[in-house]
Amino acid sequence: MHSPATPCLYQEIRERGLHSTNQDELLEDFVVVEPPAQDQGIVMKSYKQAHLTWSQLPQVKESGILSTITPQERKRQEAIFEIITSEHSYLHSLGILVRHFKNSVELRKTMTTTEHHHLFSNISVIHTVSQRFFQDLEKRHNEQLVIRDISDIVQNHAAHHFDPYIVYCSNETFQQRTLQKLLNNNSAFKETLKEIETSSECGGLPMLSFLILPMQRVTRLPLLLDTICQKTQAQTAEYFAAVWALKAMSKLVTECNDGARRMERTEQMYTIQKQMDFGKIKPFPLVSASRWVKKRGELAISSEELSIWRAFANRSYYLFLFNDVLIVTKKKSEESFVVLDYATLNNVQVEFAEDAEVRTSSPSKSSSHYLSFKLRMSKNSEGKSEQISLVADSRVDRARWIIALNEQKQDGVFASTDGLPQYEVTKTYMPKEPDELGLRQAELVIVLQKEEEWCYGERMRDGEKGWFPANCTTEITNPTAMENNVQQMKRLRKETNV
Repeated sequence: MHSPATPCLYQEIRERGLHSTNQDELLEDFVVVEPPAQDQGIVMKSYKQAHLTWSQLPQVKESGILSTITPQERKRQEAIFEIITSEHSYLHSLGILVRHFKNSVELRKTMTTTEHHHLFSNISVIHTVSQRFFQDLEKRHNEQLVIRDISDIVQNHAAHHFDPYIVYCSNETFQQRTLQKLLNNNSAFKETLKEIETSSECGGLPMLSFLILPMQRVTRLPLLLDTICQKTQAQTAEYFAAVWALKAMSKLVTECNDGARRMERTEQMYTIQKQMDFGKIKPFPLVSASRWVKKRGELAISSEELSIWRAFANRSYYLFLFNDVLIVTKKKSEESFVVLDYATLNNVQVEFAEDAEVRTSSPSKSSSHYLSFKLRMSKNSEGKSEQISLVADSRVDRARWIIALNEQKQDGVFASTDGLPQYEVTKTYMPKEPDELGLRQAELVIVLQKEEEWCYGERMRDGEKGWFPANCTTEITNPTAMENNVQQMKRLRKETNV
């Protein structure tokens, strides 16, 4: 294959097969996305054209083959070729991650062996896996101008060689936490890393943008394969091979997501268990494979709940909302909480006050326009019922609590997508709270609710819901593109049994 000597970094490209507005336009028309300039996160100022299209290859032009194949077959060739060339860019970026960051002696000296392992996990194995995959793709491409198929190669690698991706993705929680800890508390690490990042080979991009590449690639491949399926004549051997490859790749993505979620939730539950002081309250084992935290945070107690002499005390509760139980605590320190009460969610009733101005217990806040809600917790065994009125400190926080508390009834139910706005992710977002949604560049989300600078949405590829900053995305307004996205979402969810 006549690939460029130095391909673009994978972070700088966005495959045409992912573009939500030009599904059936000429594939040479590469649309540049300009993300908001004020963003300081991992974001490209513009996406580059990663490579020549298949039609632009000199050997294809000279062969005269373009005048003999159908427009449909040409689009199929472009979609196949895009997987090959984007894998080349991805492999190039992985090489930089391994050589410049993982294998840096200077960087290794600034941290412990455990930290180094948490940070880079099995990235060298992933790099080798990508090399083999690309070699097989390149070999197939070199065999003939019109590529018969690559679905068999993708299916084989997804089913038999891509397991290291599950290990890498499952490690994501430890990776993010380790990186944050090192940046905050280790000046030697921070300075050494900064120096490496200024290398021209890194393209001015932070290490984090390289670390998240495997997650990015693995979630994009099903979308690129879906494009091949759509450009292949139905009921042909090539079509069934493409569908089989899509199923294998979708299964892998599901396993990667499940691995990451399971690891994160288990680790989170152990941490919370250690921080809980049940005191006089009868304790119960918090850690369970089927329990996870959905929302946590501090809420002021409405002054109507306080007696006269305590009216000006700064009172608040710290709530832990799990998928099956609500625990009300008092914060003792940043790392410790005294349990005041708890109830299973079927014994919790939530009542949201409407348009009421609520006076909080804190004199500095005086009255708050952010509406309160009442929690009624009943204990069947003791036959008692308790009620507390709580006030969120912002409209966003209130909206997030309302959704978290109401969501229990709607778990596993997908939103109807009719008429809802669709957004495309222009900037990778790593969730910081349990109710937030992780987003990768070029992913699509349906926005279900907007509150100030935050959106609550559903990720189109798998139906995962959560909050994310609005400035990470840009709205899709083309009606045809929106309809195409909905159809693709239905196809992909069918393949992943979502």
